[in-house]
Amino acid sequence: MAERSFAREVQQLKVPAGTEFRGEGILAVTKGLLEAGVSYVTGYQGSPISHLMDVLADAQPILNELGVYFEPAASEAAAAAALSASVNYPVRGAVTWKSTVGTNVASDALANLASGGVLGGALIIIGEDYGEGSSIMQERTHAFAMKSQIWLLDPKPDLPSIVKAVHDGFALSEATNTPVMLELRIRSCHLHGSFITKENRRPTFSLKQALENPRRDTSRIVLPPASFLHEREKIDQRWPAAQKFIVDNKLNEFLDGDLDHIGVITLGGMTNNVLRALKMLEQADLFGQSRVPLYILNVAYPLVDEEVVRFCKGKKAVLMIEEGQPDYHEQNLNTILRRHGLDTVVHGKDLLPMGGDYTVAVLKKGLRGFLEQHHPAAFAKPVSVAMPVRPSAATTAVAAMAPVPVAASEITPLLPPRPPGLCVGCPERPIFSSLKLVERELGAHHVSADIGCHLFSIMPPFNLGATTMGYGLGASSASAFNAGSQLGASKRAIAFMGDGGFWHNGLTSGIGNAVFNKHDNVFVIVDNNYSAATGGQDILSSRATNANRSTMHAIEKAVRGVGVEWVRTLTNTYDVAGMRAAMREALTTSEPGPKVIIAQSECMLNRQRREKPQTAQAVKAGKRVVKERFGVDAAVCSGDHACMRVSGCPSLTLAPSGDALKPDPVARVDEHCVACGHCGEVADAAAMCPSFYKAHKVHNPTAAERWNARWRTRVLDWLQSRQQRARAQQALYPLESVQ
Repeated sequence: MAERSFAREVQQLKVPAGTEFRGEGILAVTKGLLEAGVSYVTGYQGSPISHLMDVLADAQPILNELGVYFEPAASEAAAAAALSASVNYPVRGAVTWKSTVGTNVASDALANLASGGVLGGALIIIGEDYGEGSSIMQERTHAFAMKSQIWLLDPKPDLPSIVKAVHDGFALSEATNTPVMLELRIRSCHLHGSFITKENRRPTFSLKQALENPRRDTSRIVLPPASFLHEREKIDQRWPAAQKFIVDNKLNEFLDGDLDHIGVITLGGMTNNVLRALKMLEQADLFGQSRVPLYILNVAYPLVDEEVVRFCKGKKAVLMIEEGQPDYHEQNLNTILRRHGLDTVVHGKDLLPMGGDYTVAVLKKGLRGFLEQHHPAAFAKPVSVAMPVRPSAATTAVAAMAPVPVAASEITPLLPPRPPGLCVGCPERPIFSSLKLVERELGAHHVSADIGCHLFSIMPPFNLGATTMGYGLGASSASAFNAGSQLGASKRAIAFMGDGGFWHNGLTSGIGNAVFNKHDNVFVIVDNNYSAATGGQDILSSRATNANRSTMHAIEKAVRGVGVEWVRTLTNTYDVAGMRAAMREALTTSEPGPKVIIAQSECMLNRQRREKPQTAQAVKAGKRVVKERFGVDAAVCSGDHACMRVSGCPSLTLAPSGDALKPDPVARVDEHCVACGHCGEVADAAAMCPSFYKAHKVHNPTAAERWNARWRTRVLDWLQSRQQRARAQQALYPLESVQ
């Protein structure tokens, strides 16, 4: 169950040619693929491109009508390997994944693909996750494109440019027999806009034709001596062909300006920010007309010598705008210019930060420095003489009422830190609470973490996890610590991975490797029914019926299939006592070999997405519906806050006790509670804290329930009024009450 359905939006994919298509960036990419006559599409979900996989899944009937094959791949490596269909056959294929983390996984297949080359167009759609909104290491796809000589497109962030890049990418790939990467930055993936459509095309050469007419060309296989010839082919044939195609088809753009002694060279994805910064410096207008000439690189790699020389010739200086480091483009520009005898000064990282997001504010500062150095007249103000004007009383009053700007640095110390954490009611939270309780008895252990929601365990209040190496590599990350058993160590290492990571990489590189090497470590597989961290997509072990995929394959069968003997499956992670007992047993048992705990409970976010619409519909239909939530009795709460220290649930907060004799704040459950019960379970070492209570809110109650509610209200009112009278009497006659 994906976190978002595009069932309604994908109907736009069938509109005829010449229609104005309005929608999100990823919908536009899908339309571009269909217009380009793609034969097959696969990939691995992941932010910021994850919704593209969801769009394709919802568009399955439309893809079937056009004869386009689609499947979600088990990993990025599996997706990249699927592009081999374009090596010997003139079929167009596209794959997609998240940024450098996905490209790293797919690197072996991509290197082979780029070496041997392709006959049909091969397009790799990358969700570039760089900058402040990123959740990964700060690296860029550009380095990999250069390493394997894969052309890299970085289109302007508007729908017409993105759709055009899809078409250009396939054409460039086929013209040069080289795979092409299409980089979509975070802002591009989810922007909204419009473009004029073309007709959807069935593949000109189908996969059916390929299967029925098999071909092979050993010169495309990466084996000596062919592999040595591939390098020469890249240099002598593919590179010149790429540069010629880029020039002939005008993939890059030139914008003229009247300040022709200077210029700005920018990557396509940065164009909007650059123009906005120039507008704020009064060097461009709202319609994209700039006084400073612009050279927009919709093709980030390779650079074309002919275009660079044409733009820079006669210019005193240019500013190269590229995020991150190393400064690949700046170095390349200097090399091209010096080889052609041009002395144009190239600025870049001397005026702009080496790393981080190039926001409008950052670009404005860098552009100002560039203009002040090479065109100071841009900021010269006309000199005028004006008579002094005494401000009126009204003007003075308005000025006094104006808000005083406060610097962010002054506000920061006043704001409480908000580290990332697990969602309200997350079934993974009790797992880490249980481990913390076990560590009270057995001491701290080395914990290897993994990619996924469970990685939030490294943050307060759990503070678990020492390393994370890659998706599904949690088990492998603990491999070296298996030496502890050989050296007589008294503790075992613990490794976590999710069900998504398990099927992605963990079964073979983690669990299989542990069996082969006779590990004595403990492996916890967090099974929440979905590939939850990437958007709630179904996987092999999902317990939901999927019309297009095979699900309900138990993880326990898989780990036993590769030789694990000690396996415990817990079907309710909210049972803290049961989780704690399983972990204690795994850490203390004398049984040899790897110990695997499979902790199962459905992702609460996906569960709420499924149940809330059903509940709302039932209430609207007049059916009886009971909603549960927890609360804290302030009179009973001791205020020790153990429920928070070992829980960390966002719905658990502090509130005044309301009792003068209890000055410290007590626990409080806010309106976001989903009644998982975890906070009360952990409050007193896995025994329900007496200050917690469960409340039931009944929608559309029966007549008997209404009658009971009325009588309960009357009895409570009578008891409360009696108590209030007693308090009043005590206040009037305190000595009599003491006697």
